[in-house]
Amino acid sequence: MTQFQKISLFLLRISTGWLMFYAGITKVLNSEWSAAGYLKGAKTFVGFFQWLTNPGILPIVNFVNEWGLTLLGISLIVGIGVRLSSLLGALLMLLYYFPILDFPYPNPHSYLVDEHIIYASVLLLLASLRAGRVWGLENRCSNLPICSKFPRLREWLG
Repeated sequence: MTQFQKISLFLLRISTGWLMFYAGITKVLNSEWSAAGYLKGAKTFVGFFQWLTNPGILPIVNFVNEWGLTLLGISLIVGIGVRLSSLLGALLMLLYYFPILDFPYPNPHSYLVDEHIIYASVLLLLASLRAGRVWGLENRCSNLPICSKFPRLREWLG
């Protein structure tokens, strides 16, 4: 990888990490925030997204949403567990995409592709290129004794 590619990948990882961290931490810090409004307005897979608003399930959805984004952001910023967190983050982005999709328009200014698809694509790129190994902590973590003992862990970390 060239120096320019490393710098570009590093900046993409850090900026995406900040975007996700900020989106998550603002939800964590706002005790009034809930995913209920977003889910109740679902246009695709309505039954599934309405089911997620059940009182017994919504607190779990809110927790996963708030902390999933926050931890994804931290993972990307520090460069550890990027592969796993990026894959889970891409799945989360699809879960944001489908409720607003009024096929084929996710919003009035998009046709099939909106920011959630772009974010998911970026996260998949970061996972596939093992972006945490470029000026991140994954190289250090993959050399820990626990990773030698459990090689699959090394694969998922980086």
